[in-house]
Amino acid sequence: METLLNPSKTPFLLVPKPHFFKPSLLHSSFNPRPHSPFTRRPLSVAITCKLKTSQGRKNDGKKNNNISKKILLSDSAPELSNEQGKAKAEESGGGTWRVIRKLPRKVLSVLSNLPLAIGEMFTIAALMAIGTAIDQGEAPEYYFQKYPEDNPILGFFTWRWILTLGFDHMFSSPIFLGTLILLGTSLMACTYTTQIPLVKVARRWSFLQSADSIRKQEFSDTLPLASVKDLGVILMGAGYEVFLKGPSLYAFKGLAGRFAPIGVHLAMLLIMGGATLSATGSFRGSVTVPQGLNFVMGDVLGPTGFLSTPTDAFNTEVHVNRFYMDYYDSGEVSQFHTDLSLFDMNGKELMRKTLSVNDPLRYGGITIYQTDWSFSALQILKDDEGPFNLAMAPLTVNGDKKLFGTFLPVADTDSPDVKGISMLARDLQSIVLYDKQGKFVGVRRPNSKLPIEIDGTKIVIVDAIGSSGLDLKTDPGVPTVYAGFGALMLTTCISFLSHSQIWALQDGTTVFVGGKTNRAKAEFPDEMNYLLDQVPEIVESPISKQPGSIGG
Repeated sequence: METLLNPSKTPFLLVPKPHFFKPSLLHSSFNPRPHSPFTRRPLSVAITCKLKTSQGRKNDGKKNNNISKKILLSDSAPELSNEQGKAKAEESGGGTWRVIRKLPRKVLSVLSNLPLAIGEMFTIAALMAIGTAIDQGEAPEYYFQKYPEDNPILGFFTWRWILTLGFDHMFSSPIFLGTLILLGTSLMACTYTTQIPLVKVARRWSFLQSADSIRKQEFSDTLPLASVKDLGVILMGAGYEVFLKGPSLYAFKGLAGRFAPIGVHLAMLLIMGGATLSATGSFRGSVTVPQGLNFVMGDVLGPTGFLSTPTDAFNTEVHVNRFYMDYYDSGEVSQFHTDLSLFDMNGKELMRKTLSVNDPLRYGGITIYQTDWSFSALQILKDDEGPFNLAMAPLTVNGDKKLFGTFLPVADTDSPDVKGISMLARDLQSIVLYDKQGKFVGVRRPNSKLPIEIDGTKIVIVDAIGSSGLDLKTDPGVPTVYAGFGALMLTTCISFLSHSQIWALQDGTTVFVGGKTNRAKAEFPDEMNYLLDQVPEIVESPISKQPGSIGG
């Protein structure tokens, strides 16, 4: 079937740019191979058209140029191209894809929410307060007795809450660590979505090209007879970075103040990361060792979390060479010391130090603290026989003062009613003695060699053997926490630096000046006025125009 298009009756079409094709490109023959045993007859459409150019319209009555060509169309559609297939696939699943693409932005927007971060910090503070109020690391029986179900605190808080939520090891509990991780994620999201874009904008040189834009700044002024270059020199002397572009000027100072919030966030992340590492990767232990005895570090230290990894230093043996105390004039204990030696497995001494309260011993990542003391044994002579070591036991008394006691039988030990000499001591410098009836007999100092006779038995106090209370721990997060606090103090001080920006535009002999700052907004106008007062004024010398000629 052929259709003739009459160009003479076709309305004139305005095309932006006419394209002329070669006749060989307009001829297309498309004969697909049939897919069935039945022969299909291709549908052919012949289109005859006439293109009229502007020159052809001028010579309308003259010769006409006809370009005709046949286009053969098949009744079966061709296959879709790859691009068309992708477009249709994206159109069909576009809704889901758009949701997936927007999901990270929505999550970042929620995490960087300031009220959420404040709530996380208050939650961490509340958990830390609970962890301070509840004794940490005790046996379950301790919490059964202190927080019984028959007498709950606030009507509901019992040992079940403590053991179920992990409040007996608060700082390594999932609740506390999860809140720390959530706060760290919020800080990173805020840094990525808010602080970094602000720094990028602050570092960008932006020139204002109109006086109206400059007048809209926090501070603006006009210098009627001035030069923008002179203003730039004054600003450079005041510590500004100055950039000129034609008649426009841009200057800034205190850009470090824009980086400070990022540094504060990173410092807080370091602190929380170090605290998490301390809670999950440390070892802790306590031991009370009498003078002259040994212990192995690894036997005392126990892991606190799933990241705790022992080191070679755990095989070190510790020997207590001597334990002694210092006293005030009133007789109260002022300080106690322990002379320690460290040995390897071969018996070689690695280190020796006398530690005291606030003066620990550090070796191989392990720190040994002097935290307590006790009375281990009392060495005596009985009727010039011995010496005998009598174990001293702690006695329960009212108040915080310590009291230790021991008992020396003087009758038949197999008798059900054994009687003997009682000896009491509050420290290592004096021993109080009582007879079989419990009557006070006297006081003797160790090493005094002064005998005392009680119920026919002569007693000499030879020595008082003390025990050193030591705390051992490894804390791999301490360097990270210290670095975080150092960075936090530094970046907090830097954040008080004002980031000031100044724009100026030269219009003839007039300079329009504007500026703003993020801090010290009350002092910024005074600083600007001081700087602008130093800009020199342009003085135009009068040029007299006299008619006539110059003669000599």
